Amino acid sequence: MFAEVERELHTFCITRYKVLSPKWNGEKSGKIIFLSDLHNHEYGLHNKKLIDKIKMENPELILIGGDILVGKEDITYESAAKFVEAICKIAPVYYANGNHEQRMKEKPEKYGDAFVKYKKRLLDAGVCFLENESAEVDLDRNRLCLTGLELQLEVYEKMKTHKVTKDDIAQKVGSAKQEEIQILLAHNPEYMEAYQAWGADITLSGHLHGGLICLPNGKSVITPQFHLFPKHAGEMKVKGNQTAIVSRGLGTHTVNIRLFNPAELIVFQISKQ
Repeated sequence: MFAEVERELHTFCITRYKVLSPKWNGEKSGKIIFLSDLHNHEYGLHNKKLIDKIKMENPELILIGGDILVGKEDITYESAAKFVEAICKIAPVYYANGNHEQRMKEKPEKYGDAFVKYKKRLLDAGVCFLENESAEVDLDRNRLCLTGLELQLEVYEKMKTHKVTKDDIAQKVGSAKQEEIQILLAHNPEYMEAYQAWGADITLSGHLHGGLICLPNGKSVITPQFHLFPKHAGEMKVKGNQTAIVSRGLGTHTVNIRLFNPAELIVFQISKQ
């Protein structure tokens, strides 16, 4: 068992999903990569193994769901910055913050100007940050609306679940697009019902690292926040015309355990329903 934990901490897999949407026109889309929760982890020197896999997929878009770095005072963001700079040379990159980036941004009294410098460096590399903002993107003659959601930091408190409504989301980012395919990057999957009530066609989340430990059938047992058997942890679920994809992440921090829960790089394509 310990050998399996060690193996999973140093490897990742590619998970492929086909997303169906009645809004999609034409053949299936080009590849979209979604990655989350790298937490400064490196696969090979300067993440060469991970970068090479992304290159091999030849994606049209790269979407980042947050927590690429570790938001602690004594940990540098250099590894995370170099990785994102590298993948900017592969495809357009859209970046929504996770709780680690957000707390660095919102608590300069603790982290100084670390996030400001990190963000500027990535902006200079061509990254588009989505901090309660949206960007419209044309993909294979279809229009996507990419929205990055930042809720208040309190929603990440351990052992607590806060109430989040569709109106709370609308106050942050406005109304969901009706004509375009609305993709919502929302780091914390515990509020999935609110995201879908708001109107997301495709929701991309992470944060829970797949549940740390899973049963052999893939069912998540416990999250880094010590929640048992989370409803959304590392899978794709479809509800009517809405799709939720939750990444198991690519790294760990603090609680460095993975068992029957491999790290993953997600590749998905959109097709007509």
